[in-house]
Amino acid sequence: MKYIPTLIIYLLLFVSCKSEKKETLVDESSKALSIAEKIANAHGFKNWENVSEVKFTFKVDRDTIKGKGRSWVWKPKEDIVKMTVGEAVVEYSRRQMDSSHIAADRGFINDKFWLLVPFQLVWDASATISEPKEMVSPIKKETLRMITLTYPNEGGYTPGDAYDIFFDDNYMIREWVFRQGNSENPSLTTTFENYQDFSGIKIAIDHKKEGGNWNLNFTNVSITLE
Repeated sequence: MKYIPTLIIYLLLFVSCKSEKKETLVDESSKALSIAEKIANAHGFKNWENVSEVKFTFKVDRDTIKGKGRSWVWKPKEDIVKMTVGEAVVEYSRRQMDSSHIAADRGFINDKFWLLVPFQLVWDASATISEPKEMVSPIKKETLRMITLTYPNEGGYTPGDAYDIFFDDNYMIREWVFRQGNSENPSLTTTFENYQDFSGIKIAIDHKKEGGNWNLNFTNVSITLE
């Protein structure tokens, strides 16, 4: 009968080992998300892996003057871009660009950034993101949290730029301040409003200056999933 205590000891050790492994797995799965990831996820980033095509028109309306805008079709998995401006059409692969595509690509990077800035927080690994702090937003005077996104002084089309991004308790962006070259003075301040859902991805359609007579906006938006 002496084998019984020995058997019990082995069983206890086995249970103990299983418990330790389970606790380790729980710790890894509960790893805290960064502020950038929380903002991106609030805007539907988890759906991005299934996106096969993005279409949108970027335009700016001033007072009663409606902008004609630039229309884009982007296939992110292949990184193929098509731009239409009036009668002109330019199509290119961002993986095999030449000098004739630079002007169109500058426009694409700018317009895509406005459309998908919550995701750029995750994509742009070279940029730095400050710790969040509570601030009053510049246009609507709401108490929100703010992070500053700053790009390095070298690389990209507009190096050194900074963005003060104001977001609410649900991690939705409500306003931002663009500071060219990380200047102390704002270069452009707008709202993020009129959010719409496109295949699970939330996009702010309107970006207005204070006073509302200037609106950078998106039309003809569609997102296709695989």
